[in-house]
Amino acid sequence: MRSIRAPYARSRGQRLALAATGLAAALALTATACGPSEDKAADKADSGTSQGADKGSDTGSDNGSDAKLPGGLADKLKKHGIDPDKWKNGGWKNFEKGDWLREAKDFVNPVIEGLWKPERMKDAKDPNKTIAAKDAPSDQGATDPEPSPVQAKREKTPYHENAAPVGKIFFDAPAGSMVCSGTVVKDPRNPGKSNLVWTAGHCVHAGAEGGWYRNITFVPAYNDLGKSEAELSNAAPQEVAPYGQYWADWVSTSAEWIDQGAASGGAGAPYDYAVMHVKPQQGSKSLEETVGNALPVDFTAPATQSVSSMGAWGYPAAPPYNGQIMHKCIDKPGRLSLTSAQPTMYRIGCTMTGGSSGGGWFRMVGGKTQLVSNTSIGPAENTWLAGPQLGKGAEQVYDMMSKKYGSQ
Repeated sequence: MRSIRAPYARSRGQRLALAATGLAAALALTATACGPSEDKAADKADSGTSQGADKGSDTGSDNGSDAKLPGGLADKLKKHGIDPDKWKNGGWKNFEKGDWLREAKDFVNPVIEGLWKPERMKDAKDPNKTIAAKDAPSDQGATDPEPSPVQAKREKTPYHENAAPVGKIFFDAPAGSMVCSGTVVKDPRNPGKSNLVWTAGHCVHAGAEGGWYRNITFVPAYNDLGKSEAELSNAAPQEVAPYGQYWADWVSTSAEWIDQGAASGGAGAPYDYAVMHVKPQQGSKSLEETVGNALPVDFTAPATQSVSSMGAWGYPAAPPYNGQIMHKCIDKPGRLSLTSAQPTMYRIGCTMTGGSSGGGWFRMVGGKTQLVSNTSIGPAENTWLAGPQLGKGAEQVYDMMSKKYGSQ
């Protein structure tokens, strides 16, 4: 999550008392045929590739030095003046601006099996930035009083029974290995078999001054039993990643984030959303089939006055948190406008810190949970979070991902 200072925030007003309702309970699910404790080794790896990022072979090394790149990816790298041999031997660590792929069509993310070992996951840091998006002209320019802090609460364990669609995103950036949060969302063109994950744009792309991040992978229900950092050192792989890893083979974010997004401040924040299409590192079942749940996305950008409560879920990694435990905050949303010319964002009181970036915001509609935003920005004091009100722009990104890549 990117921290900002908010001189525009007005004095705190009287807050409405809120009940946690059934929002958290609605995320619970029962284990499916491919539960987190099952051995999926017999489920052969999917050999298919998609336009975004082709699969490489397993090396077991930390930098993938011996990874073989499939022909399609090698040709794509050559097209951009990148030597495939250097890439597979660790060239992906080169984030020099001239060699950093940044255009929407340039995304590449070949699987390097064995790269994200449990210890490397544990040591990944928060990106210390966030963003959001919205298309609600009636609220543009409006900002409500700053909310009082809401103390983040730990999610109940095991996570796969209480918040299975929520997970942790790992990626490599110039500063090293980083983390964000994400949510499994439904794919309208592949009912029951979605491979789509919702997150923040700054979790996949550096914005105006950079390009696509590397080695992006999603781990649903990460650290399923909520073990401490010390306990994770001796945890079994299925406890760290109960459903395995899902590598992004294509990612899409808004053009506004690519053109305007920045590592600090609010630039591009109203457009900070992204959708990832993922494939399992092992096995062939879809993410939704494996996890057993996926959430629908609400693109109506409901007015805050009509919403009694929203909940934000994620893995906060900056102090006082360590990124290993899933947390949540539930509050009545207010409005936040960074400038009068930019779309308005949702804001709730919450003490979650960086690492919770990209985590889904949910609300109940007709007894069902829907994703309505994602964590984007917050103040240095970590007293609130802001996220996009998802409108037509976000829906276009989502629809394109479903239409073009969903079935791959």
